[in-house]
Amino acid sequence: MTFWPEFLLIATAHLLAVASPGPDFAIVLRYAVRYGRKTAIYASLGIGAAILLHVTYSLVGIGVLIKTTPWLFQLLSVAAALYLIYLGQGAIRAKAPPLSATAELTAAADTLPSNKSAFIAGFITNGLNPKATLFFLSLFAVVISAQTPFVYKAFYGIYMALATAAWFTLLSFLLTQSKVRQFLLAKGFWFDRLMGILLLLLAGHLLLSSFTAA
Repeated sequence: MTFWPEFLLIATAHLLAVASPGPDFAIVLRYAVRYGRKTAIYASLGIGAAILLHVTYSLVGIGVLIKTTPWLFQLLSVAAALYLIYLGQGAIRAKAPPLSATAELTAAADTLPSNKSAFIAGFITNGLNPKATLFFLSLFAVVISAQTPFVYKAFYGIYMALATAAWFTLLSFLLTQSKVRQFLLAKGFWFDRLMGILLLLLAGHLLLSSFTAA
C-alpha cells in the first residue's frame, strides 16, 4: 500500500504524456485514415511494446549512459528524425482516392501494409522517440524512489505499456467509426498529407534541438 501514491503519480504523468500529440499520435491517425482499424491497432500494439524497451534500459541503467553521453543521444535523435522524414515523405505524397468504390478498395488492398509491418512501424516510431527516452529517464530518476522494489518498477513498466497500447487502440476505434470512417475515406488523403507535414515538422524540430544542444 505504501507505493500506491507513487503509482498514481506515475499513472497521471504517463496519461498526460501519452495523450499529448506527437509522433505516436501522428502514425496511428495516419494508419487509421489510410488503412483502417486493424492496421492502426497493430501500430498501437507496436507503440505499447516499445514502452517496454524504454522501461528495460531505464531499469538496467543504460538510460543513464544515453543521458550522460551527448553524442549517443544526438545519434538517437538523428535516427528518429530520419525515420520520421521517411514516414512523412510517404504520407505527403498521398493521392486522392479513385472515383470508383471498387477501384478504391482494390487500390487500398494493394497498398495495405501487413500486420507485422504496422506493428514494427509503431514500435520504431516510439522506440526512437527521444522525448519518450527523456520521459522515462526522468520518471525512473526523479519520480520513482530508489527504495521502490524492482518488482514494483517492473509492474509500473508493464502498466504503462498496456495503458499506452489501450489508449492508441481506443483512438483507432474512434477514428474508424462508421461516420468518421466515411468522411475520412473521402477526405483521408488530405489528413494523410497533413500528417506527413506534421511528421516532417517533428523531424525538423528533432534535428534542430539535437544540433542546437550539441
